[in-house]
Amino acid sequence: MAVQETPVSRRLKSVKHVIIVCSGKGGVGKSSVSTQLALSLHASSPSARVGILDVDLTGPSIPRMLGLDGHGVHQSSDGWVPVYADARGDGEPRLACMSVGFLLKKKGDSVVWRGPKKNAMIRQFLSDVRWGELDYLVVDTPPGTSDEHLSLIEHLAPVHSRLSAVIVTTPQAIALLDAMKCLSFTRAVALPVLGLIENMSGYVCPCCGDVSNVFSTGGGAEMARREGVPFLGSMPIDTELVTLLDAAESTDLSATDGEHDEASEVRSFGVLQRYQRTSSAKLLSAIVETLVSTLPSVEQASVSSSA
Repeated sequence: MAVQETPVSRRLKSVKHVIIVCSGKGGVGKSSVSTQLALSLHASSPSARVGILDVDLTGPSIPRMLGLDGHGVHQSSDGWVPVYADARGDGEPRLACMSVGFLLKKKGDSVVWRGPKKNAMIRQFLSDVRWGELDYLVVDTPPGTSDEHLSLIEHLAPVHSRLSAVIVTTPQAIALLDAMKCLSFTRAVALPVLGLIENMSGYVCPCCGDVSNVFSTGGGAEMARREGVPFLGSMPIDTELVTLLDAAESTDLSATDGEHDEASEVRSFGVLQRYQRTSSAKLLSAIVETLVSTLPSVEQASVSSSA
């Protein structure tokens, strides 16, 4: 039976893969993993076109992590134009970003919305943003399994064959319990899981190189083995990465809109360049290599099981 065409399916017809990053609870570094996935996918090939969509509507942090704070979204005749993190690079921009953070008058403003308003915003992000041709669309979701996740799966139903998920957890038992709930959600909605990433798995001392297991260790690998889910790898706490993603300069409020945009473009392009020099980038590049090689088979298996 043919899938009914929708505004979302028309807009995303040129998006090859949609990777939904989720976690059972907050505070596990899901947004930083989403950011790193987008940066590493962007660096995986000189022609790779990547988008990152922030649907953590009440806590949008992707603009800050990419150094895009203060940037505005522009309207075109073909919809909203995403903000490009590599607009200052050579050639055509290849890393598009969209977040409710770009729509707030002040970045400290709270988003106080009920479910229907959240649902409408997610639908608009998917159907009204001019994503264009993308190899990968990384979707950063809020913690848990709530309205945003259900809306996302519902609106992406026409492109379900291109969907997959990455689950992020930390090693301690309480985080793993919530990660299990996230895994249960993916099974309930038939969302194929690419694998599990154990974040904050140890702290490497920048002085002596000793590793301290602050939050225990090995829990993510054991959970993945027990549940038959691929274990993608462990990510230790990287002080250099924390400094990089957290050090975006505040925007000069007296500047004009054009100066805001130019300043944020310079910062964001710097993030792309400096990230590749961190130890986390080396670990993520190995994880991304695994993801890229397994994506087609995971998506094909999902199509076969739903046939």
